[in-house]
Amino acid sequence: MEEIETGNPAPPAEAGFPFSAVVGQERLQLALILCAVHPGIGGVLVRGEKGTAKSTVVRALAQLLPPVVDETGSRPARLVELPVGATEDRVVGSIDLERVLRDGEQAFRPGLLHAAHRGVLYVDEVNLLHDHLVDVLLDAAAMGRVHVERDGVSHTHPAKFVLVGTMNPEEGELRPQLLDRFGLTVDVAASRVVDVRMAVVRRRLDYEADPAGFAARYAGADRAEALRIRDAVDRLAHVRLDDAELRRIAALCAAFDVDGMRADLVVARTATAHAAWRGADVVTEEDVRVAAELALPHRRRRDPFDEPGITGEQLDEAMRDAAAEVEKAGSASGADGPDTADGAADRAPGAGRDSANGGGPDSAGGGHGSEATDDSRRESGDSAAGDPDADSADGPGSDPAGGPGADPADRPESGPGRKRSGPDGTDDDPDSPPDGPGSGGREKRAGTPVSARVAAPRWEVPGIGEGAPGRRSRAESRLGRVVRPTATTGTGLHLLGTVFAAAPQQLARGRVTGPLRLAADDLRGAHREGREGNLVIFLVDTSGSMAARDRIGAVTGAVVTLLRDAYQRRDKVAVITLRGSEAELVLPPTSSVDIAVRRLAGLRTGGKTPLAAGLLAARTLVGREKVRDPRRRPMLVLLTDGRATGGVEPLPRARAAARGLAADAVTAMVVDCERGLVRLGLAAELARELGGGCVRLAELTGDAVAGVVRAAA
Repeated sequence: MEEIETGNPAPPAEAGFPFSAVVGQERLQLALILCAVHPGIGGVLVRGEKGTAKSTVVRALAQLLPPVVDETGSRPARLVELPVGATEDRVVGSIDLERVLRDGEQAFRPGLLHAAHRGVLYVDEVNLLHDHLVDVLLDAAAMGRVHVERDGVSHTHPAKFVLVGTMNPEEGELRPQLLDRFGLTVDVAASRVVDVRMAVVRRRLDYEADPAGFAARYAGADRAEALRIRDAVDRLAHVRLDDAELRRIAALCAAFDVDGMRADLVVARTATAHAAWRGADVVTEEDVRVAAELALPHRRRRDPFDEPGITGEQLDEAMRDAAAEVEKAGSASGADGPDTADGAADRAPGAGRDSANGGGPDSAGGGHGSEATDDSRRESGDSAAGDPDADSADGPGSDPAGGPGADPADRPESGPGRKRSGPDGTDDDPDSPPDGPGSGGREKRAGTPVSARVAAPRWEVPGIGEGAPGRRSRAESRLGRVVRPTATTGTGLHLLGTVFAAAPQQLARGRVTGPLRLAADDLRGAHREGREGNLVIFLVDTSGSMAARDRIGAVTGAVVTLLRDAYQRRDKVAVITLRGSEAELVLPPTSSVDIAVRRLAGLRTGGKTPLAAGLLAARTLVGREKVRDPRRRPMLVLLTDGRATGGVEPLPRARAAARGLAADAVTAMVVDCERGLVRLGLAAELARELGGGCVRLAELTGDAVAGVVRAAA
């Protein structure tokens, strides 16, 4: 195995942990093997808690891949590790500045994607990687090529690799659009079986005591595994995917109501790879089932806060329905079956070919990045995901199909699979997927009526931050877009700025012809700006004055909407509730905002309103988090009717606490939950003390808050 340097000191050379010695991760091992057999599957996302051998298994896989034969001869397959802090230039490549300045000619320096060709590209903590880089990786994995147009250079090169990303969901999720673009997903967890846990620890201790000897014990098993992978790769082009199994795949994907056609293609390719791995020449129902278990669970997630996954019962039901569909089609087609002359024109390319012709590499089951894949990628609406400022990538109303954040008025009124269940023929819940196998029948969460869901506001912290990874507020960032040249070079070289600085000095330096003559003080860095995530503190009034007016459901619904927006913009969130005699921090700052949604479902209401205590708790939390995470700027979102009733002199103390937050330059937004004909306007007065904006709960729409954001800035 050959490793590419990633900027860290190289570890001492020692035998890697053998692939065949890993215990208890058979599902993950199978997913990695299938992607090695068929890179067109699009890679594996490994989700799981820390300490579950995710990295160990991935590193061990590279030792099993066939050697690469290129212009330099034969070499082992590489494992290329992509650091979370990598720049786009480092990933896709950039102009070779040294040759430009030395020889005066344009040249391209390939990046990590080129180095990973025919090997493994491994991204640890992929959920912390900037979204536009994830898009670049997934594009390359799906198409098998990298095309670069930048700095006056046009370059293309092959990049067929096994893409593996690992992540801990507790540290934040991937956006659903990006999650869908991973071919397979595996959830891993430590076994609860005592014997398995003992075996894991024993093998790890044996390996640490004698790495070389331990590797030698499993060398034979690893060689057999490597030969089996090589045989499967050779067999892949000849595996036949008949129309009956293709129909089964289409029926499964339709039953689980997945978006687009990417799922059908991935399941077809995975089933074909599994058949080749078994040594078979024809895809069977069992191959399709295995492929569905790996390729569909993460695609049934319709909302950021839906739990991913498919239960065994749901898959069994969908498989029975698909089998009935296959049998029905077989009966309708008559004795000749689906391979009639009329039916052949409607088949996917390469599907159902006889063994003499075989399934070519561009068939639905054997392609390494087909035109259909590229079409489905374009249709998925992910084209703007690489732009950190693009509204279509993550903003409210961005999903034309009615995805998270979309305005219900913009959703299609009908369509395949949409359930019409309302009394007037409309949906009970415009966000709900149709009922059926795997749909999960999105339940209405306690205290979160669908009618209370509103559009997320475009709030951001004013000024320029220091660039905590995210997508909300403006910030200086070494990974953002280049704005202008600067005298410091810590964020990369600004080529044009350097040339312009050197140009006036050329005559004095004696240059008449030849390369540009540079001096150290000519060098200019690139000042970059991007978007950052913020610490969003939700201070929610759950006192008796709110509950008595039946407002807590609407308030909770508004918080869920704002949490969905925080999820999309990579914020950390915290939730403080106000009730009784004190404020309660029900959720400490976390990047896993779906946990916040679950905590909101169990909120207790009633009692007085300790508003001053809540504002003081928020101020204390801000101060503590500044020490822990100084780059992440805070934003306070207060949902209240402004009635302070808890403690001594509740209203003056609340206003004094609000002025303290304003003095600390904490951006604040107040959602006025007051109702009724007679309004006291206490929430608006509190907003003025906080130096922030105020918007009524009923008016919480994108148009209504535009002026609020401007006023806060």
